[in-house]
Amino acid sequence: MDQDPVPSRPRAVIVMAEETFRTVFTADALLRLRDVVDLAGPLPITDFAAPSARAALSDASVMLTGWGAPRIDAAVLDLAPRLELVAHTAGTVKTFLDAEAFRRGVRVSTAASANATPVAEFTFAAIVFGLKRASRFADQLRTTRRRRSVAGVPPIGTNGVTVGILGASRVGREVIRLVRLLQARILVCDPYLTPEDATLLGVEMVPLDELCRRSDVLTLHAPSTPETHRIIAARELALLRDGAVIVNTARGALIDTAALAAEAATGRLDAYLDVTDPEPLPADSPLYALPNVVLTPHIAGALGNEIHRLGDSAVREVAHYVGRGALVHELRAEELAYTA
Repeated sequence: MDQDPVPSRPRAVIVMAEETFRTVFTADALLRLRDVVDLAGPLPITDFAAPSARAALSDASVMLTGWGAPRIDAAVLDLAPRLELVAHTAGTVKTFLDAEAFRRGVRVSTAASANATPVAEFTFAAIVFGLKRASRFADQLRTTRRRRSVAGVPPIGTNGVTVGILGASRVGREVIRLVRLLQARILVCDPYLTPEDATLLGVEMVPLDELCRRSDVLTLHAPSTPETHRIIAARELALLRDGAVIVNTARGALIDTAALAAEAATGRLDAYLDVTDPEPLPADSPLYALPNVVLTPHIAGALGNEIHRLGDSAVREVAHYVGRGALVHELRAEELAYTA
């Protein structure tokens, strides 16, 4: 009896910078990827003009993208008539993927959820350190070389505080999960959060002014859009109670930097800023020298071994799609308006 033919596996291409390819995919991840698709070379594709790249695109149904990917527009999509899925090994696709892909029915998945994990961990650490006034005490010890003094230090500790979250994004929701480890009330401001979702998350929905007035910590997890540009400006900062901590691991443009610098210089507020506007800050920015401000150079997102989560996430998505036609982290066209 003749055996049934073995079904052919989908053809896949990898489109990203060489360094990204080497960093994102472990050897094990590539082996798992090759279990479900045939990879067409070159690996990775960095230039769509090369004949070898065009040949690989011509019969590819899956494309894995990452940092440094060339622009994928209508002309490139014309070179890939069989393309069904773009699985991105990072967060946003807005920097390289034209909306034409959605119009042509290409499904899109991102590793934003995988990248949310280290950002949320960093944010949680900043919340705890901020409320413990770690930067103030570190500066005190560095300058005095003496035992700590709580004189003049704002209220200390996490017990019974109120944490305000601007943006119930992937990161925001993971931060909510971590903040539940504290004895804290959680407020959320997000125009896209439904009352049903708020109940499931165990948070209280409030407007922005109330979020600012009631929060001991204000942590930002909204995308950078025209609507959110400098959403935290002088007026909102003035609403914050004395001793409030501001944490920004989202985008620097969410905060009016000059207004924050003016408030922080008085000692009224503490700030933990992983992102700023501009980024980096000018060398003469007063924020560098303030003991109540911690600046880090955009390190909250995946770095080092954390980057492997991104490649693993994309490989799992491809496997889900090939095996079941399903995606766990699908990005839909209508979400582009309010995602990062």
